[in-house]
Amino acid sequence: MTYRFVAERHDYSDLASGAVLRSAPGHPAFPVRLASEVFLRAWHALGQSRPLTVWDPCCGGGYLLTVLGLLHRDKIAAVVASDIADGPLRLARANLALLSAEGMRRRTAELEDLARRFGRPSYRESAEASRRLQALLAQGGGDLPYVVGAADALDQQQVSALLTASPPPGLVLTDLPYGEQTSWRGAPQEAGLSGLLGTLGSVLPADAMVALTTRGRRVGLPAGVRATARFKIGTRATVLVRARALQPAVAGASVP
Repeated sequence: MTYRFVAERHDYSDLASGAVLRSAPGHPAFPVRLASEVFLRAWHALGQSRPLTVWDPCCGGGYLLTVLGLLHRDKIAAVVASDIADGPLRLARANLALLSAEGMRRRTAELEDLARRFGRPSYRESAEASRRLQALLAQGGGDLPYVVGAADALDQQQVSALLTASPPPGLVLTDLPYGEQTSWRGAPQEAGLSGLLGTLGSVLPADAMVALTTRGRRVGLPAGVRATARFKIGTRATVLVRARALQPAVAGASVP
């Protein structure tokens, strides 16, 4: 399937992982163009007219939410990032700090200092990219509130406690754990997905939208859960589903 809302190719080099946005081994970066497409498809499927809170319950290093916050600030009121492990959350906090003018100024100063100390053109180029991203954020609406916290996405109590610190999410968007770089801690792939869907169905407003993406041909859903939309672009498959449709997952239906 082709891109619908991001039909033209853009230069996303300013958002490259490891330049302005921070990276670390084991935290793969989500493709920027695809991230924008998934967000916009979910936004339009919601029929949304006001900025909403976006939550990534498997946020890793926070790259996906940071990219969306910078590209679509005008459509996002706040972001919530959660993960089960402390290591990814430290990286997520550093990246999400870039969703403020002060955080971006500090990152620019850091990159300029590195450029002076080591004389590498890449640091100067990243500092210039940081200034452009700061201007982009300001143009979209300025500083974006965010919440970062530890929560096992399969544990309803932990997730419910986390979400008390933010407005109710209108959109959940996540890249599902897969393969060797990321995985469900202590749970098989199928059990992890069923558990996540059960948690989301329990804690989200009924009209919220869930957008799940994974490598592969298809995102499996429990029996009785009807998808709002499905699409596959490149190597990743995405499913959109309303929170109200997740009741079979809350009841414990398995993923086929």
